[in-house]
Amino acid sequence: MDNVPGYIEATERTRVAKVPLSHLSIEVGHFYMNDLSNGEERIRAQFRRIVPLVRAFTEAAKDEFGPRARVSTCFLVDDYFRSDTDPAEILDKLLRNADECGLTIDYLAREAGCWEVPETGDSAASTPRIKLAEMVRSRIVAEPPEGSNGRRPPTAESGWLCNGRRASDDSGGQALHDEPYVPPEEFGRREHSIFLDVQMWSSYVRKVNGRDEVSIKWSCPYLASIWQLLRLGMLRFNGQPVVEPQLWQPSDGWPTRWWEMPAVLQLNPRAKPFAAYRSLSLLPQRYLGIEHAVRVILDHVQLDAEVIEQIVERGLEEGIIVPPKVTERLTHFLLDGS
Repeated sequence: MDNVPGYIEATERTRVAKVPLSHLSIEVGHFYMNDLSNGEERIRAQFRRIVPLVRAFTEAAKDEFGPRARVSTCFLVDDYFRSDTDPAEILDKLLRNADECGLTIDYLAREAGCWEVPETGDSAASTPRIKLAEMVRSRIVAEPPEGSNGRRPPTAESGWLCNGRRASDDSGGQALHDEPYVPPEEFGRREHSIFLDVQMWSSYVRKVNGRDEVSIKWSCPYLASIWQLLRLGMLRFNGQPVVEPQLWQPSDGWPTRWWEMPAVLQLNPRAKPFAAYRSLSLLPQRYLGIEHAVRVILDHVQLDAEVIEQIVERGLEEGIIVPPKVTERLTHFLLDGS
């Protein structure tokens, strides 16, 4: 993890750059790559339902922040798990259907861009990469329950993170038949627990130049967590933003491979900033479990205090109360029947 920044002394601290901020970032739906590869009716049906919602939430933002409220829209393409698809075929279909439904997508992002991005806007293979997934992993702080015997590997090794105490069937030693079963328990629960155990990554072995090499496959909830951090302007590398949207011109055409595209494309030259004080995701119901997992992960990420303070102060300058806790800046609207 050569390019994963660690903790440094205050005297060596790099100046934290600001990123432009909208008031609200609206994610206008999501599809698995199989949905995008197949027919178009499912795409149109989802976009038709989202158009009036974008209009309603934009008007609500104007009521809250004033008539000059800054609202931008974005869409995340699932290229991490299905990089074998043709970008031109997928994106032409996606954007044509959005246009026909009257939906404006200001920014188009790649899910693989939540894994790693080039240090510069150049997407060439030789460009040094910022390993975003590794960078965020180094900031995850799990909550070890009292009385833990260490039998279960720590989160940093296992890739599993939970929001409480796991059940007693995880305890070590030779279980006795008369030992009572203790169910899992959510930290900070009210009357009852809602316990969630999230897999953030898995490891596998692959051959590289005839040698075994351990690689990591990041989970959808984990990459979605990084996606939210990008939308909220929370990530820096050596003090600089890790992602800066690149303006796309129709004459540029699409590359033949996904990794040749920038992590975030700006499709609308008049769009308000990509990152925002708050994020709103308009998603089908089937993503409910993923978004629950996203909140658990983000609750355990120790973010740069300087970045948090900077955005909170910028909000105050605009008369906006920005919660320091990022999960309080997320909103979801789930589409029924999807």
